[in-house]
Amino acid sequence: MRKPELLAPAGDLEKLKIAVLYGADAVYMAGESFSLRAGAGNFTVEEMKEGIDFAHSHGAKCHLAVNIFAHNEDIEPLMDYLNMVRDMGFDAFIAADPGVIDMIFEVIPDAEVHLSTQANMTNYRTAAFWYNRGVKRLVLARELTLQEIIKVKEKIPEDMELEAFIHGAMCISYSGRCLLSNFMIERDSNRGMCAHPCRWKYSLVEEQRPGQYYPVEEDERGTYILNSKDLCLIEHIPELIEAGISSFKIEGRMKSVFYVATVVSAYRRAIDAYCGNSENYRFDPKWMEEVCKVSHREFTTGFYFNQPSNLDQNYRTSAYTRDYSFTGLVKDYDEKTGYATVEQRNKMVRGDRIEIFGPDCDFFTQTLDEMYNEEGEPIDSAPHPQQILKIKTDKPVKPFYMLRKEKNQQLKD
Repeated sequence: MRKPELLAPAGDLEKLKIAVLYGADAVYMAGESFSLRAGAGNFTVEEMKEGIDFAHSHGAKCHLAVNIFAHNEDIEPLMDYLNMVRDMGFDAFIAADPGVIDMIFEVIPDAEVHLSTQANMTNYRTAAFWYNRGVKRLVLARELTLQEIIKVKEKIPEDMELEAFIHGAMCISYSGRCLLSNFMIERDSNRGMCAHPCRWKYSLVEEQRPGQYYPVEEDERGTYILNSKDLCLIEHIPELIEAGISSFKIEGRMKSVFYVATVVSAYRRAIDAYCGNSENYRFDPKWMEEVCKVSHREFTTGFYFNQPSNLDQNYRTSAYTRDYSFTGLVKDYDEKTGYATVEQRNKMVRGDRIEIFGPDCDFFTQTLDEMYNEEGEPIDSAPHPQQILKIKTDKPVKPFYMLRKEKNQQLKD
C-alpha cells in the first residue's frame, strides 16, 4: 500500500514550520502575489528560502501556488516572479491558467506542475489532456464523487497523481470559480481577494419599497442560503486511500497555527494507523474530538458519497464553533526546573485548566497553578498578546508544543 501524502496549508512561515513538525509530508504556500489567498500572510523571498530549507531538512516538500487567472497586466510581473523563484528549490507549482502553466514550463522546463482545483478537472479525458501537456498531478474538483475519482484513477497513466481536498471550507461556487465577491465589492476571488459573500446574511428588497427588507428563508431555518458546511473526511481515510488518491489536501492558508497543528496531527494519526495495519484498523473517536477543538463549522462529506442536499448547508448562521481557545506556544523548556517558556496567544489566568499537546504526544491536562512574567515576578493573569511567560508543567514539553483551554470552564464547574 502506498501511503498518501498529507498536504497542509502554510499561510506564513510559522504555519509552515508548525505543519511540518505536526506531521505534514508537504505544504503549499504562496508569495505575496499570484495566488488565491491574498489575505493570508504569505511569504517574502527571504521567508520562502527559509521555509523551503526548513521543510526539506525535515523531509517535507514545498509546493508553490501560482493559481490566479491572469489578466494581461499580470503577464510580465508573473514572468519576473517565476524567474525569481525558479532556483529556490520548490518541489511543485500549482496552477490553473493554461497560459500560466506554459510560462512555468518556459522558465522552469523540468518543473513539476500540479493542476489547481480551480481548473475544474472532473473526468479522465480532461486528465489525459493535461497529462499530454506535462502536468504531473491533478488537484481534483471538489464536485467529484468517490466513484468518479476511482474511475479517473483507473483511466489515467500510472505516473499521474491525484490530489483531493479532505478537510476545510467548501465554496458554494463550482470549484471555487466565483464572481460574487467581484460583482458586489470589486474583490476578485479568482485573483486572490475573495471577501466570502457566500457567508453573509441576505434579505429581499422590492424595487418600489426601498428600505423594507424581507428575509430570504427556507422554512424556519434562516437566511444563509449560500453557506456550506465544512468538509471533513477523517472518518473515511480507508476509502480515500483505497481509491488511489496520492495526496490528501487540507484547506486553510488563512487559518491559525492552532488549526494547522490540530488538524494535521489528527489526520496524520489516522493515515498512519490505516497504512500501518489496515486489517485491524479501527477509527479512533479521539481524532474527531481533536478536529472539533479548533474553530469550525458543522461538517459534511461534500460530494464524495452523495450529491449534497439541504442537509449540507447551514441556513441558521455562518458563525464558527469555537469551544477551545489557543492560549500559548511553547518556546523553550528547562529540564532541570520543569518550567516552560511560553508565548501567550490568548488570555490565561492562574487557575485555568489547560491542555498541552505536541506533535509527538497526546495532550495532557493540568491546572495553571504558577505563572511568571519575563522578570520572574508571579502574575495572576496574562492578558497581553504574545506576552512571554514561564509556567510549571506537569510533564516535560518541547518547543512548538501548544496550550489550549476549553471556554466557559466556570459554567461547567
